[in-house]
Amino acid sequence: MLTFRLKIFSFHNYNVPSCILFVDWTDIKRHYESDYVAKEIIDYSKSRWVALEAPSEGQRIFIRYDKGEPLSIKDRADYDGILQRFSHLKPRTIYATANLYSVLNLQSVKNETSIIRTTPAFDVDGSLEDYKLIMKVADIIVQELDRFKVSKSVYLIWSGRGVHVQINENAFSDDLLKRYGPLRVARSVVEFILARTHEEIKKIAAAAKNSDRELKAENKMDVERVFTVPLSFHRFLDYVCVAFKPNEINDFDIAWADPKNYRHNASWRDCVIGEADELALKALQNHPKAEPNEYPIKRETDVAARKNEGLGRFQVMGLMQAARYYLIKGDIKKAKSFGLNRAIFYAWAKRYGPVKKGGVQKRLGEETTKEEVYGFEKVGNEEAPIDKGSGLFMIGNKVQTPEDYDREIAMRINAFVPYDKAWERTLKYMSRFPKEYLEDQRLFFERVYRPVRDSFLEKVVEEKELDEDQAS
Repeated sequence: MLTFRLKIFSFHNYNVPSCILFVDWTDIKRHYESDYVAKEIIDYSKSRWVALEAPSEGQRIFIRYDKGEPLSIKDRADYDGILQRFSHLKPRTIYATANLYSVLNLQSVKNETSIIRTTPAFDVDGSLEDYKLIMKVADIIVQELDRFKVSKSVYLIWSGRGVHVQINENAFSDDLLKRYGPLRVARSVVEFILARTHEEIKKIAAAAKNSDRELKAENKMDVERVFTVPLSFHRFLDYVCVAFKPNEINDFDIAWADPKNYRHNASWRDCVIGEADELALKALQNHPKAEPNEYPIKRETDVAARKNEGLGRFQVMGLMQAARYYLIKGDIKKAKSFGLNRAIFYAWAKRYGPVKKGGVQKRLGEETTKEEVYGFEKVGNEEAPIDKGSGLFMIGNKVQTPEDYDREIAMRINAFVPYDKAWERTLKYMSRFPKEYLEDQRLFFERVYRPVRDSFLEKVVEEKELDEDQAS
């Protein structure tokens, strides 16, 4: 039996439930362990690149790799295994790519030739209080698809505060996909329909309150894009993502997404093979150059946010500060302590601003007595507090141990790439810089850390696109 804590929440005159639910991790875990939920997620996720998201204060924990390989779910054993291996992070949301692959490995997920099918998805997003308008936009898209005789293969997924209008990937014939490519077909179809419905959608969007999110319909079809899978929890709202068919649009109520009493239509599997071929050919005729970089038109903020594939700046800072200490002083245990200490320090300083020497030490925890159980160690021109007993670094009367580093930094990095590889590549990258860059706090931040903090996996671990002037 699911248990919930309720909080009163008002959306003025809009017909939205008068409560927001706060679900415990045990309830989320029980939800995912349900045989019905497991079957729906497994069937949808087969052949797709899967991702998990776990809650975390200040930054998203987005997991796309397991021991260096892309996450995938082929059967119940895979499903249970992934949830078990990442249970320490309390995963909340499950995603999967629009693309289905012939094989899933590090090479195939970066290569369009490995894509065997793609699910066209129209992403309609907005404020929760505008959910009725969101459904009107979805209905406009559905009606336009129906004009091209694409209806039986169409389904919708309420994503938490938006809806994805999707066409079953099997609605396209093998001959068509072989000729034009699955991703190109999907991208062109979504762009074509959105272009035809743009003016109608704009009128609906103009009536939205947009209290926290603009109401919009977007083409987000690209090589690595993920969408929330059916019956997954939303990443922070306590709703589950439910599927329904076009004939249910007018009846849809947000209460269908209530995790303790959801209404979900398993007919998302329905399709007619070849039903969408005529639409695809028309779309390709209007968008003959639908190459991977042409659609969608991405906002720069979206691109920047995705470069690390969910790896947070906190982990990048911790790893690079640990490598910095190790290159200067050669002590791996103290390097780990220093790395976590500086990650905590700079995260705190970013939020509250600079403080005087010892200020963070006192304000992050209990007051320290005049007998001073801590001292300071210089790392280049930077000083950090240390515990006199262990010699390890500390903040707020709490010592940052190598074990803490492994749990907060190494383990989370290991969810994306093997930690040993990340460590070795970081040392290699930082060894390119003059020693004074590592010893100087400002130069380290500006010349070594900042240029790669949002693209660490790509530029440091995979060694791509390093600017020539980064290691002068």
